[in-house]
This record gives sequence, C-alpha cells and structure tokens, in this order.
Amino acid sequence: MSEVTIEVQRREALGKGAVGRLRAQDLVPAVVYGGDREPVAIQIPKKTLLTLFKQGGHENRIFLLKMAGTTQSRHAMVRDLQMDATTHEITHLDFQRVMMDQKLRVRVHVVLEGTAYGVKTEGGMLDFVARELEIECLPGAIPHEIRVDVTDVRVGHHLEAKDLEMPAGVTYVGPHDLVIAAVSHARVEAAETVAAAAAVAEPEVIKKGKGEEPEES
Repeated sequence: MSEVTIEVQRREALGKGAVGRLRAQDLVPAVVYGGDREPVAIQIPKKTLLTLFKQGGHENRIFLLKMAGTTQSRHAMVRDLQMDATTHEITHLDFQRVMMDQKLRVRVHVVLEGTAYGVKTEGGMLDFVARELEIECLPGAIPHEIRVDVTDVRVGHHLEAKDLEMPAGVTYVGPHDLVIAAVSHARVEAAETVAAAAAVAEPEVIKKGKGEEPEES
C-alpha cells in the first residue's frame, strides 16, 4: 500500500472551545499517539483530508506526517475517525505511530472472485461468511484487500482460512478453521413456505347467511 504525505501543524490550544474555533477555520483536530512517546495534538486542513480520502479511503493506509516549519516527520496510521452525524464531515482523527521495520496486525477486507461451480452448475447458493481477515506484516506490505477465488467450490463445500494463499510477506493470524465462503443447496422450500403463510394470513370474506338480520334502509 502506497505511502501518503500529509503536512500537519502542532495544536497548542486545547479544549472544547479551541476545537470549535479550529473547525470554524476548516481545520480538523487530531492526535498522534503510540511508539513509546507522548501523544501530540495536531491540526490538519479539512481540504487536505477530503482530497486524500477521495483518492481511496484511509483504512490501513500509511501516512507520513510532516510537521510544518520543522524537519520532524513520523509514519502513522488512522486508528479512529469521527464524523458529524448530520453533515458527515470529519470532526476528529486519531493517528497511531508506526515503525516501518516492525510488523503490525491489521484487519483487511476479503473480496471474492469468480463464480462458484456449485452456483453455476449445481444450482446452489453462495454464502459470504468472513468479510475480513486479521493479518500480520510490515507496514509497507499491507495489502489493500485479500482476493479469494471461489470458482471450484461445490455444493456442500466451503473455503477455510487455512486454504488461502497470502500475499508475499503477509501472515494470517486468525483461526485456521474460519469459514470464508460456502455453497449450500438453494432454499426452494423457503419460497413455498412464504407463499403458504401468505395464503393463511389472507382475511376470510364472511358472507351473510339466512339467519342474519337485514340492514336497515
């Protein structure tokens, strides 16, 4: 995953009031922590973040944070991102310092490729079970996603994490019997059950019999 550089500024004023003034100036407050160092409060132009995130999101991306007006820089990852519930604008970021020569653990999205044999030929249904995997690798080797080929999966069969081939330098660290995807028989019976239930739920039309009193005119 490529490295992205962000120029940041040290944030001197803290507290709710100061944060509000920052946001009024289109600056986003943030904190950098970890790496056996004290947390550092910073601020980032909102426009910079919007431009970066439009290029592809922030998950597991390595950023090089460069302190404006100094020679200081530090690799970091976004560990928490807060957004306004109404405007959906970024309101705060937490960065975790990263050492490029030390492995770390992250969760990566799974993407299924191909059409399962059990779906294409045997009329089965594909169930996408595990959509993320926990992996360990150096920061520079973090894959954008793990692609899994399901072409050979038949009805009644499944793929487990131990069946997957990880990219170079990447180690899977979760349970080896974790099911990624499975193909089961199509549930035709389910549709018949729904139809039967709908018929039972239909209100009965009551006809007047001979013993009922006629309506008054």
